[in-house]
Amino acid sequence: MTDTALVPATPDFADMTLDELRIALAPEIAASAIFDGWNETALVAAAEMAGADPDVAKLAFPAKRGTGRAMDMIDAWVESVDLAMAAEWPEERLATLKIRERIRTLVAYRLELVEPIDEAVRRAMAIMAMPQNAPRALRMGWRSADVMWRLAGDTATDYNHYTKRAILAGIYSATLTVFVNDDSEGKARTYEFLDRRIDGVMRFEKAKAQFTNRDIELPSLTRFLGRLRYPSR
Repeated sequence: MTDTALVPATPDFADMTLDELRIALAPEIAASAIFDGWNETALVAAAEMAGADPDVAKLAFPAKRGTGRAMDMIDAWVESVDLAMAAEWPEERLATLKIRERIRTLVAYRLELVEPIDEAVRRAMAIMAMPQNAPRALRMGWRSADVMWRLAGDTATDYNHYTKRAILAGIYSATLTVFVNDDSEGKARTYEFLDRRIDGVMRFEKAKAQFTNRDIELPSLTRFLGRLRYPSR
């Protein structure tokens, strides 16, 4: 006799809101985008594969001019990766690792998750790189970087909050560019590139901390400007 408790429950798409449906279908759309691209064909195929109503799925991703619908699908997919990462690597699980390893682990998890569909990643990046989509793509990258830093335990509220996220978004974007063109076994070149970039940032952060923590008297800008106006005799 089969233990029904061990059988995964089929998602009840009919009871989902459109926002919930977008996230639920996003991984299936990405899988279909390998062959069909980020378009309606992939959307319908994903809905049928998942057991959702294709017409309702279209309502979740309404047709837009240009690449608007494609960007909506890509955005939902990126958010689904964020959620999967947070579920797999909650803050308390990462707490035993050093900061460098926390960030490396999170980025590596994202790469491992999408490695089987790297062609979909390539297609998504081409769409995101279009001039009309660049601002939204930047916001998506910032959002993912923010999720990673929060999971890593970052609580900065000053300018470091912004610089950390901007730097990590840049690292992740550059690593994805290497990733989609990497034919080495196990994407070895990608992970080597990632490690080098993270090491570089860690060295920079260490040097910055040493400089900002120096107990030295820095020249006063006000005093300097005063001397320019009223030179000493």
